[in-house]
Amino acid sequence: MCSVPAMTIRPATAADVPAVLALWQRERSAAALLPDTEDALGRAIETGALLVAEVDGSLSGTLVAGFDGWRGNLYRLVVEPGHRRRGIGRALVRHGEERLKALGAPRITALVGVEEGEARAFWEATGYAQDRRISRYVRNI
Repeated sequence: MCSVPAMTIRPATAADVPAVLALWQRERSAAALLPDTEDALGRAIETGALLVAEVDGSLSGTLVAGFDGWRGNLYRLVVEPGHRRRGIGRALVRHGEERLKALGAPRITALVGVEEGEARAFWEATGYAQDRRISRYVRNI
């Protein structure tokens, strides 16, 4: 399935924080409005929600797979531009789905920027459908 040699997907550790923050800064989505902080990453790491992909020992992608007890949420799927279209994103999603299923999530939501056509196409190709019945409302606190 995956055409990337020597790829590993695993839960992130504190040692991954600088590389994750650097990747997220370089490839930041316009839809990501909250700042990326070491504290926030630390919380995601503590719960096992932050997954990382490595190719030949270097960080090549990330995914947050969180569960709130009601449904699973996938977001912050980011793959290094030079490593895209090699199955890394799909592999991260499958690992995230396995994690959420093991936690008891009956449904998974993927958060995707409305203006991000390439990302939307990826999620559709991965088997996700846009939910046209629900609109998301947010408030920063």
